[in-house]
This record gives sequence, C-alpha cells and structure tokens, in this order.
Amino acid sequence: MLRYLTAGESHGRCMLAILEGMPAGLKVDLKIMNIEVRRRQLGYGRGDRMKIEADTIEVLSGVKNGLTLGSPITLYVKNNDFRIDELIPLANPRPGHADLAGCLKYGHTDIRNVLERASARETVSRVAIGSVCKLFLKEFGVMVTSECLMIGGEKNKEKMEKKIDYARKNLDTVGGAFSVVAEGVCPGLGSYAASDRRLNGRLAGALSSIPAIKAIEFGLGTGFAYELGSRVHDAIFYSKEKGFFRKTNRCGGIEGGMSTGEPIEIRCTMKPISTLGKPLDSVDIITKKPVKAAVERYDTCAVAAAGVVAESVVAYELVFAMLEKFGGDSINEVKRNYKAYKRTL
Repeated sequence: MLRYLTAGESHGRCMLAILEGMPAGLKVDLKIMNIEVRRRQLGYGRGDRMKIEADTIEVLSGVKNGLTLGSPITLYVKNNDFRIDELIPLANPRPGHADLAGCLKYGHTDIRNVLERASARETVSRVAIGSVCKLFLKEFGVMVTSECLMIGGEKNKEKMEKKIDYARKNLDTVGGAFSVVAEGVCPGLGSYAASDRRLNGRLAGALSSIPAIKAIEFGLGTGFAYELGSRVHDAIFYSKEKGFFRKTNRCGGIEGGMSTGEPIEIRCTMKPISTLGKPLDSVDIITKKPVKAAVERYDTCAVAAAGVVAESVVAYELVFAMLEKFGGDSINEVKRNYKAYKRTL
C-alpha cells in the first residue's frame, strides 16, 4: 500500500518526507524532481521567503543508482531560514489561520507552536513526494498539469497581476482559482463499491488538505446545478480504434467514483492568505485582551504555487489508485498487469 508521512517546521532545520510502497525499479531523476520543488517557489505575488530558500531535494534512502528499491524513500529539503529557537513567542492569533484552534486543541500559549507546522512550507514535502509520483505516472503516459484561472475575479493575466499589485500596495492579500488536469488516465481507477475508494472523494480530500483551498469542483462543478440532466451528461460512443469514448467531458473524467478514461478536470478555489500587513482584530490568548493579529512574512498571492502543490497531491492519489488496481512490487510487474487490463478494454 502506498502511503507517506511528512515532518518538519517552517523555520526548523529541514522538511522531510517518507514515501512507502513505491515499486522497485522506477527510474528516479533528481533533476526533474528539483524542477518540481522550484516551480512551487514561483508565481506572481510570492513573498520574500522565496528569495531565501533554494529548495533542493536530497534522497536519503530507498534509491540506489537512480532506481527505487521498493523500500521507503526518504526525501530531505534543507531550510536556509533555520531559526526556530530564536523566534519570539506570539499570543495574538490570526483570523483565518490555524493559530487559535491549534492552541486550544494542543494547550499552547505560543501560536508559533502551531504556525510553524501549519505553515504552507510543509507543502514542499508533498511536492517532493509528488515529483516521484509524477515519474511513476510518466511510465504509463499520464501527465498532471495546472493553470491559474483567476485572481480576485480577474481572468486576464495583466489584470490578475494588477490585482496582486493592488493588494500588495495595500498590505493585503488576494485569492483565486486554478485548474488541475490529469491526462492519459485509464478508465476504472477508484471504485463505486465503497465510499472511501471513490476516486473523486480521495482527490477532493487530498486537495482540500492544501492550506487555503476552500472549494473543489469536478468538470462543470457548480454549473451542474443550473442545467437539465439531458444537457450535462456525457453521451457514450464506441469505435474499434478508440474503444468507448465521449465527445464531451462535463463530468470531469470521473463517474460513480471511477475514472472514465477522459481527462480528469478539477477546479480549486483558494482563499486569500490569512496573514495581513494591516492585521484584523484578535484576542491575546493569555491575557484575553483585544489586540491586533500577528504579522508574519507572507505571500500576497500564492494561487499559482498552490496549483503546483495540487498537481503533486493529485499525482499521489492517482498512483495510489493505480497500485490499488494493478498491484506489483516492481515497476515491470505493474506494467504487465496494466497492459493486460488495457487489452480487455
């Protein structure tokens, strides 16, 4: 079974990820993997932290001579901004962040004990994991990409950048929406037989675990609510050359919790970052007196970067679903099982 664990704090020594269950024999290309983690640092509106960090993956275990061994893969990303023990305590939680709920849950009086782990810095570990998963998917002709669709209601690139500039000038933040598309996915991943194996459920859960993601839509998404069934369902066709296929893809590549063979199309909505240059009202968790919320270093907008993280979590879930269906302890065994299934379609 494929599974992973991440560890590390935003200003700790490093960010770690352990990926277990990846079959043996997969070619691991560190150059490609490092391109992925660096893509996460890009995007108009990122903060000063991106100028400090030079994210680079180091493989500590599970790979030998560029091939996975089948044992747990440990991925290490160094934090250049390592100063966790020097940071002063904070007691003024930020609205919209994990600060207050985290302190109440764990009994902390310093919100740094929460924000260091709740920080989106954790997502570099998930992108590292996703970079391995993307290499696996590439072996089967599957590609996962993302695109920034909208920032603060604007869809034109120039207007989106102006919206970000306006927010930055006013010490504010702005959210938006992005798409994630997985192409080349075979039909039948996931299951209708059990709710926890539905592919859309797993994808939605994974995507909503990305910080600041507030809505996930498949295909037409909320547009389904405004149309008749006869106008939204994707008619089925067949040819000897293509097999079963659709001329439309309003369902977003998933029906009944399973992939249809069409591209999986997802739209995610991201709220504005919760750290503000002009902070909102808050309450000191120790004195219970009114205060302004804490101000930490922050991104004005991170929608494009969130899209890169989303690619990684989607890639992981697709690999999970493929191994669940096709099994195999080596990449060659998985390929044999995959090819045998494809011949039946």
